[in-house]
Amino acid sequence: MAFDDHFRSETAALYTDLYQLTMLQAYWREGMDETAVFDLFVRRLKDRNYLLACGLEQALEYLEELSFSEEALTYLEAQDQFSDDFLAWLEDFEFTGDVYAVPEGTPVFPDEPLVEVVAPIGEAQLAETFLLNQITFQTMIASKAVRVVEAARSGGRDRLVADFGMRRMHGTDASMKAARAAYIAGVDATSNVAAGQAYDLPITGTMAHSYIEAHDSEMDAFREFAELYPETILLVDTYDTISGVQKVIDLAEEKGDDFQVRGIRLDSGDLAELAKESRRLLDQAGLTDVMIFVSSGLDEYKIRDLLDREAPIDGFGVGTKMGTSADQPALDSAYKLCGYAGTPRMKLSSEKSNLPGRKQVIRQYENGTAVRDVIATEEADRHTGAPLLERVMAEGERTDAGSPRALDAHREHAAARVAELPDRLRALPSTAEGYEVVLSDAMERRLDETRTALRDEMAVEAR
Repeated sequence: MAFDDHFRSETAALYTDLYQLTMLQAYWREGMDETAVFDLFVRRLKDRNYLLACGLEQALEYLEELSFSEEALTYLEAQDQFSDDFLAWLEDFEFTGDVYAVPEGTPVFPDEPLVEVVAPIGEAQLAETFLLNQITFQTMIASKAVRVVEAARSGGRDRLVADFGMRRMHGTDASMKAARAAYIAGVDATSNVAAGQAYDLPITGTMAHSYIEAHDSEMDAFREFAELYPETILLVDTYDTISGVQKVIDLAEEKGDDFQVRGIRLDSGDLAELAKESRRLLDQAGLTDVMIFVSSGLDEYKIRDLLDREAPIDGFGVGTKMGTSADQPALDSAYKLCGYAGTPRMKLSSEKSNLPGRKQVIRQYENGTAVRDVIATEEADRHTGAPLLERVMAEGERTDAGSPRALDAHREHAAARVAELPDRLRALPSTAEGYEVVLSDAMERRLDETRTALRDEMAVEAR
């Protein structure tokens, strides 16, 4: 199985909610196999100005390989909920539908489909759990990470941002996918070695306080580590930060032309003031090329505060708050039926309704800046602008648009598309003026007609 080798291929089809399988059997029993349309979208932004779509690659890999192994079927048989005939039918199960999606790294807004699945209803239904799991999580992390990157690079300076969050993320798969999503969003490197290997990401790291504490003196620890890793970044706040900086200066005097240490890391205290004093001492000693790297509970707001205080910081190690999207650890995502057997479908719930039928999203620009999105019918209603949804899978196989791409290509796409957004959406805080998302006239008509038809049907049933 291709998707990351984090799931055993023998049981991958079981990575679903039980009710997806019981519904699949019900569809099969009733002979319901007409084409359905499902949209994956986010209902509201909450504390974000926009979201950065991510996770499509894993979704397509899953759909491309989806099948039930003998081991999976044996397990289902033991549950006493599935008939022998249904299990026999599952032996040849595969995804045969089409998928439309926005490219990874595309900014998106509420109610816009990130992914649209068009397939026989049982196939499209079974895809729900995995697609929501992968796309929701990676979109959440990418949307947080791009805010961190924007904050770190305010003023036009290209400051380093590293993902240090692995140890506090919610399991190994989360730490892998978070590193991937953060890189697409613009984070430069990760401390996660497994993610570096799996996705060809730059890996980075410094040292822990324990290494310093294990030595008889801080200077001995610096001397030995720099001997083994000449271009390292030395952690200077184990005992006293300024004293640690002075020891780095002393080490530079000892080594002379052989001194290659790239930087120091500050991990506690008033980071802004300590960075200023460290910079003064380093510059005074002629170590102007030694960078200052900081960590310790950072997020976009703390980074912005440090830079507003003119702290001379060259890079940030961002962990828990980015890796868990601590201020918004979930998205209000949904995967809803919006068409079956050629008829638009929708929910009527006032807070959880959805738009009926197939769609296209058109992004409109003025002078190179995105100003409006139009959620249109699949024909796009002849609106001018850039269509966002691409056909990434046809009849169960990937199209050119859905073929695997290097993460750097997704990263470049994200940087270009984010740069097109109005400045107010890229700024902090999150209370910036919103972005216009409207329904096309044809979509409005379809919505009204579908709603009316459903209410009429309910009225008939109530008699």
